[in-house]
Amino acid sequence: MDLPKILDGNKVAKAVNDRLQKQSHFLTSNGIQPKLTVVIVGDDPASHVYVRRKGKACEKLGIISETLHPTADTSEDSLLEIIDRLNKDDKNNGILVQLPLPDQINENKVIRSISPEKDVDCFHPQNVGLLVAGQPYVLPCTPAGILEILRHYKISTVGKNVVVMGRSNIVGKPMANLLLQKNKYANATVTIVHSRTTDIAAHTRNADILIAAIGQAHFVKANMCKEGAVVIDVGMNRIDAQNEKGYELVGDVDFDAVSRIVNAITPVPGGVGPMTIAMLMQNTLTVTAEQNGLSLPNDE
Repeated sequence: MDLPKILDGNKVAKAVNDRLQKQSHFLTSNGIQPKLTVVIVGDDPASHVYVRRKGKACEKLGIISETLHPTADTSEDSLLEIIDRLNKDDKNNGILVQLPLPDQINENKVIRSISPEKDVDCFHPQNVGLLVAGQPYVLPCTPAGILEILRHYKISTVGKNVVVMGRSNIVGKPMANLLLQKNKYANATVTIVHSRTTDIAAHTRNADILIAAIGQAHFVKANMCKEGAVVIDVGMNRIDAQNEKGYELVGDVDFDAVSRIVNAITPVPGGVGPMTIAMLMQNTLTVTAEQNGLSLPNDE
């Protein structure tokens, strides 16, 4: 199959949403109304934009969406009380606490306080452990979205050299674990590089598939990539630009230069971003079904 140069995340998200519509209808036909509650502390503009997009995605799928908005000076105890109430609320299926949190709140303590059965981010240590053991309850949203892109375009990872740039708990580590799983959508040979790696380019130039998630605008140059590789750009960085907004959103990859030598690449925006939200919706439906002893229909 000849790959398109641009791996269109919006197109893949639409295909996934067709599946999610069927799953949502399955739940409602069984008298179950899925509900996701998002807790966002403070006024970070980027976080609020993301939360609004999540709300719109829920609306399209018939998922009840509630957003709780404690002020930036909210205490850790107050936030933990909110989460405890949501854990005990049988009508609430999924809980998402938007990160980052203000300095006075211990992020790890908050993540551990969320019921694993309602953890739609796959951040709770119990769910991370299940993922590492190859028995995932839900999948981490961004890594799962990347696998959906590869699957949609029939890009096999089996036996391929995949380099993951970044070791965060949100993308890098779970991405590597997913790629190592023993199934037809993984079985890759995985290398993780990070800020302490000596000669990053020596590793990235050997990558059949390069996944960049390091949070530095245009860090990945053409001379760091193998000709004919597939590049997945997870980055979302704001840089100054001469336009109405005064800024431009760019990825971790120097798109103009890299796109000339690789077989396929995700754009920013419009690549991985839409898939992260689509997989959050998938997780919300999955946990709702699990809590009600049901198995969702799957196209596969």
